[in-house]
Amino acid sequence: MNFNKCLRCGCFFSSEDQVCPNCQTRDEVDKKLIRNFLADNDIPESVESLAFQSGVNIKNINRFMQSQEFSSLKDSFNNTEIKL
Repeated sequence: MNFNKCLRCGCFFSSEDQVCPNCQTRDEVDKKLIRNFLADNDIPESVESLAFQSGVNIKNINRFMQSQEFSSLKDSFNNTEIKL
């Protein structure tokens, strides 16, 4: 196992994941919020708009777009990421 820093909260933990066990649940809730929002609405024009309308932090949306599940969003936003 690797000693990692959680990409969500910054705490250190020992695992192969990108987020600590405490933040995994929060990630799943945020992903569900995005999936539900996109199921009911058109894809917004920007990452900022998606964050505002879905209630999910821009930093987390950018991180989720790196995963295969949300990689299509990256193309929708012309590979634009907001750096915080």
